[in-house]
Amino acid sequence: MLEKNADAMQPSLEDHFRGVSLGRLRNLFDPACEQPFRLSRTKLELFSVCERCFYLDRRLGVEQPGGLPYTINSAIDVLLKREFDAYRELGQPHPLMLEHKIAAVPFSHPELEKWRDGFKRGISFLVPGTTLEFFGGVDDVWQNESGALHIVDYKATAKQGKVSMQDTGKDRYKRQIEMYQWIFRQNGFDVSALAYFVYCNADKSVESFAGLLKFKMEIFPHQGDDSWVPKSLQRAYECLMADEIPAPNLDCKHCKYRAAAHAVEE
Repeated sequence: MLEKNADAMQPSLEDHFRGVSLGRLRNLFDPACEQPFRLSRTKLELFSVCERCFYLDRRLGVEQPGGLPYTINSAIDVLLKREFDAYRELGQPHPLMLEHKIAAVPFSHPELEKWRDGFKRGISFLVPGTTLEFFGGVDDVWQNESGALHIVDYKATAKQGKVSMQDTGKDRYKRQIEMYQWIFRQNGFDVSALAYFVYCNADKSVESFAGLLKFKMEIFPHQGDDSWVPKSLQRAYECLMADEIPAPNLDCKHCKYRAAAHAVEE
C-alpha cells in the first residue's frame, strides 16, 4: 500500500516536461513582446544548422540534449587570456604573434571583460527592424598598426598530425568569428576582415604523461566575410515570428531521433 501511494506521488513524464518548459518561459521569444530579445551567437549557429530545432528551443523551450562540458578547453581558455593579458598590460605583442609576423598588439579597452562574458553580457547589437539583441562573447581582440581590430578566437584540441582550418567542422568556427566581426562593426569599431585562430594542439606522442600536457601553439588567419550575418538574423527573426513549427531537417540528427522515437511510440 505504501509503495502504491509513493508511486502515485511521483510526477508523470508530462508533468516533468511541462515544468521544464514553464521554467524557461522567461527566456523564450514572444512575438507580441516589444522588448529586446537576446539572441546568442550559439543560437544563430543552431538556426543555420536546423531551423526546427532553433524554433523548438527559442520559441517553445525544448532544448537539444546538452553535451559534456569541455572543462580542459575552458582551462586552456582561461590560461591563454591570462597570458595574452600580461602582454596587453605591457602594450607588446605576444611572442607567438611575433613568430607568425603579426604586426599587432592585444587590444586594451575598458569593456574587454564584458565582451568576454558570453553567458551574461558579451558585446551586443539591436538588429534593425527586429526585436533581436544579437550578442556573443569574444576571446580576444588585437589591434594592428593602422588601428584596425582583429577578432581572435582560442581553440584547443588533441589532433594527431597538423591542424588545418580546412578540416571537417571548421566552417562553424569561421561563422563564429564572422558573427563577432559583424557585431563589433555595428558597434562602430574599425574591424579588419583578417581574423585569427589561436590553436593549442596537445601532443599525444610523448612517452610519459607525468601529469603534464604539452601543446603546440599555432595561429591561423581567416579572411572573414560577415555579409551573410544580417540576412541570417532576419530569417531567424521571421522564423521566430511564425506560428508554425518548421519542417524537420533530414540532415539533423536530433530531428531524425525525434522522428524515430515517435514512430516507435505510435
